[in-house]
Amino acid sequence: MAKDLTPQEFDELDTLLQNAPGELEAMDVAMLDGFLCGVLVQPDLLKTADWLAYVFDAEARELPADTDPAWLARTTELIERRHAALRKALAEDQWFDPIVLQLDGTEEPDPDPAFATLPDYSKPLVPFASGFVTALNTFPNGLLSMTDEAIELAMDRVARHLPCSDDDERAAMAELDAEHPLKTLDQAVEDMVLAVVEIDSLTESERYRVEPVRHETPKLGRNDPCHCGSGKKFKACHGAT
Repeated sequence: MAKDLTPQEFDELDTLLQNAPGELEAMDVAMLDGFLCGVLVQPDLLKTADWLAYVFDAEARELPADTDPAWLARTTELIERRHAALRKALAEDQWFDPIVLQLDGTEEPDPDPAFATLPDYSKPLVPFASGFVTALNTFPNGLLSMTDEAIELAMDRVARHLPCSDDDERAAMAELDAEHPLKTLDQAVEDMVLAVVEIDSLTESERYRVEPVRHETPKLGRNDPCHCGSGKKFKACHGAT
């Protein structure tokens, strides 16, 4: 059973990530939560080795040779437990409790002036949304390659909590806000979580699809010459075993 992290372990993980070795730029726990959700809802079933390096560094640079093995083991353990708990919550509950940034008005102003233009209910969700979009961009041949309109709308419902980068994005988000308005942080959290749950449901069949086994060469008939080159018929040679 996937045992989720305790509040103390979330704090521990955040501290461990802040102390990533060398010059690595690790995620914080709020961004990590969004990233893990973005990994989990991909149409391909991704292994830890496919995505873990991006948690430790934005460019997935290798860990320094002198990385403390105890730091790596504990950090990886906590990350994988949160990943498993989110997978279980999505599959069984169709809900999860995301890590939401707690803003108390004492934070340093964000250097990106576009951050100030976000609605108040979006600002606490920026790290989660950023992590989710990072996962989409990390695996561009996955979710981003799909053309399902329902999936695209659900992705926009998460990305709406990030500053827009161009006029097309601003127009799309303005349309989304008009059709699906939000007024409070609680509404925003619920809508974001349900968007992730919806994507997970829409991609589940792709993620667990079983490919049929295809034989590269045609099957030999019993009266065909045996493939071993003996000159005998298949039924009298290897077909008789």
